[in-house]
Amino acid sequence: MDINGASVIITGGASGLGEATARAAAARGAKVVIADLNEEKGKALAEELGGAFAKTDVTDTDQVIAAIDAAKGLGPVRGLVNCAGIGWATRTIGRDGEYASAHDLDIFNKVVQINLVGTFNCIRLVATAMSNEEPLTEDGERGAIVNTASLAAFDGQIGQVSYSASKGGVVGMTLPVARDLAAVGVRNCTIAPGLIDTPIYGQGEASEQFKERLKKDVVFPKRLGYSEEFASLALELLTNSYMNGETIRLDGAARLAPK
Repeated sequence: MDINGASVIITGGASGLGEATARAAAARGAKVVIADLNEEKGKALAEELGGAFAKTDVTDTDQVIAAIDAAKGLGPVRGLVNCAGIGWATRTIGRDGEYASAHDLDIFNKVVQINLVGTFNCIRLVATAMSNEEPLTEDGERGAIVNTASLAAFDGQIGQVSYSASKGGVVGMTLPVARDLAAVGVRNCTIAPGLIDTPIYGQGEASEQFKERLKKDVVFPKRLGYSEEFASLALELLTNSYMNGETIRLDGAARLAPK
């Protein structure tokens, strides 16, 4: 699928994996919509790439539709890359045996709402917009969606229960969504990245020491991944018309220990 001149919406596009994907898509000629809550970074990146910024809470239907409208103003809506998400580290129960110290249910709900429900909210709305576009090929292809899960969907560590549940849900809905959207010629795939070096790890000596310790679980290459490597795979999944319904681990063959 050729994305040159088409619009591609990238949630969480102002930084990290989303920013790298936005840059890669723009380099291929796509008109990028940065759908993010960070107005300062999002607007600056959109201006740099010749795209548009839409302040977007992925759980808010009206804001997602506004991002779609911005994309329609740039070109036919052909791509969506869901990178927006949050993490949290809390064990299922506390150490004192008290109900009050068990995992906060509001926090669990928040992580699932943003990472899983928010991803699906964007899928259902953007795919609806794609269904109204003219087919690109004789196969009837209209667009493609790429979601972001995590290695934690398979190898969730101690304290990752809410994050792992949310990302496991993204993996679990990948195939049924692809089957649903086949009727309108829209593909759906998921990337499950491993330990990728993004701003989430912070900066400075302590951050570098922490990242050095993380490398122990990576088989080869013995390092953290680069956001550009995620972006490269995301663009392949968007443009390769035979990729559909698949979750791909991008993790250097890492298999995480319990902690």
